[in-house]
Amino acid sequence: MMRMDTIQAKLLAVMLFLGLTFPVLGQTIPVGMPFLDDYLRRAQLIGTIDSTSSWMIRPLYPTEAFGVRHGFDLDSSVVDMDQSRFHRTVSIDSNQNLKLLLLPATYRMQFNSNYAFGVNDGVMIPNRGMQQVFSIGAYVELGRFSLQFQPELLLAQNKDYIGFPIEHQATVLFYYEYMNRIDMPERFGESSFNKLFLGQSSLRYNFQEYSIGISTENLWWGPGRRNSLLLGNNAPGFLHFTANTRKPIQTKIGSFEGQFVSGFLQSTDFLPPHPDYSIQQNPVYIPKRENGNRYLSGLVLTYQPKWVPGLFLGYGSTSQVYRDEISDFADLLPVFNGRKGPENVHDPIRDKRQQFSSGFFRWLSQEGHFEFYGEYGTRGNSRVLEDFMITPEKGRAFTFGFSHLMPLKKPGRYFQISSEMTQSGQTIREEIRQLRTWYIHDHIRHGYTHQGQVLGIGNGPASNQIFVEFAWVDRMNRIGFQFERIVYNNDFYYYRYEASKDFRNKYVDLVPSLVADWRFDNILLSGRFQYVNTLNYKWFLENQPDQYFVPGYDRKNYVAQLSVSYLFK
Repeated sequence: MMRMDTIQAKLLAVMLFLGLTFPVLGQTIPVGMPFLDDYLRRAQLIGTIDSTSSWMIRPLYPTEAFGVRHGFDLDSSVVDMDQSRFHRTVSIDSNQNLKLLLLPATYRMQFNSNYAFGVNDGVMIPNRGMQQVFSIGAYVELGRFSLQFQPELLLAQNKDYIGFPIEHQATVLFYYEYMNRIDMPERFGESSFNKLFLGQSSLRYNFQEYSIGISTENLWWGPGRRNSLLLGNNAPGFLHFTANTRKPIQTKIGSFEGQFVSGFLQSTDFLPPHPDYSIQQNPVYIPKRENGNRYLSGLVLTYQPKWVPGLFLGYGSTSQVYRDEISDFADLLPVFNGRKGPENVHDPIRDKRQQFSSGFFRWLSQEGHFEFYGEYGTRGNSRVLEDFMITPEKGRAFTFGFSHLMPLKKPGRYFQISSEMTQSGQTIREEIRQLRTWYIHDHIRHGYTHQGQVLGIGNGPASNQIFVEFAWVDRMNRIGFQFERIVYNNDFYYYRYEASKDFRNKYVDLVPSLVADWRFDNILLSGRFQYVNTLNYKWFLENQPDQYFVPGYDRKNYVAQLSVSYLFK
């Protein structure tokens, strides 16, 4: 251990001045962190890390859940605490040590050539042109207290682009039935967008398997690799109180994990496209309340049965309400009070809340290097059991996926195939006609969003996706090809075009991608290039009387993503 001499005292003072040192080497791996997030999941399938973690409550704590000595040094080949120039263990007294760890410096870049495209990118916004995120921070542990300070700086060009076309006049009114029920602007203002976020920061008290504290970290609930129905990293992290497990709690009947969060969601002042447009002197845009900030609470639990190794079962539930409409304790913890009853009976207390719940599973086999998972969610948690049993497809959304690593001749090399399908578009006509669409709401007209972006499925309300990946992997390195088909707001398509039954109006993206992850000693490099082939952009199609098969408003977009992480030795 090192004594706190003059040099170290100066170092500590500088770090305190910078806001980087408050009271674990139990730091988290941020949700969606390029390179490391995918590698850890592959490592669990291969069997190089513990299989008892469900991977359905994130961020992860590698030191606790997997026995990794230092959270970002996953194979113990980078960090040497005794020789490091950046990391310190300082002896305070005979019983306590102050542990200081400099977190990776990360740079992320995304470029869109013609229009906004991109999901699960945290603080990034819908943007044409270049946007960049810079992040660096520190992790400090003193006794049972820990501070992870990892802010994120966003610099986005935010160039103008063609969004919902004003020539689409007959459809504007239908479109605003959705835009008036969600805070999801196409563009964040009319100039460059620059903002500093607290990012993946937290202040915690840790005791054995448990942790409580406040955090702005991104959360991910559920087993999905591409989509989460309840909470994902599509939007920036929101300020929240958290009480959670850091690793599975072992019992006689199996292991358990859980998290309870209570936090605050923020609205934006950015408007949907063409807010001044009127039809027969009736404005299509209905202004939302000035204070759109909301309170969100949520609970997630997972269980791994002792008798079925590799199987994980889980349940999650969230509820949000406008902050100025909290009236009693049941509004603070509505996950325990769904106010069960018939949906067609007016309940003013229930109807002021927007609620979601889902059940999910994950089954993995380290011997077979295989995982299969699924999530089934409902739009609300107030339905009585009889109603659910009769029409389980009512208000539903689901995700199913798998991943398989097939060994190649050389040890450590695999061929990976994975796929995932997500559907949140409704199949019951009554649900579509009454605008009972995932993430929008009649009363909470800012929808299930934070700072203008959906908290769950990144492609927005009623979107359907299918994704497939083929990749060559060699330990941390990966080179692969991906393909994705995205159908945007399928409920809107049927709401607007039910009468014509014209399939040509569907708004679809076909997206082939090339991806690569490569480690160069303590530098982690990750890249992606995507070609976005959009059919009937924003559902726009011009009919020609003498020809049926005419192209819609088809567009092309090129997307480049690059991330570089530097692990301090």
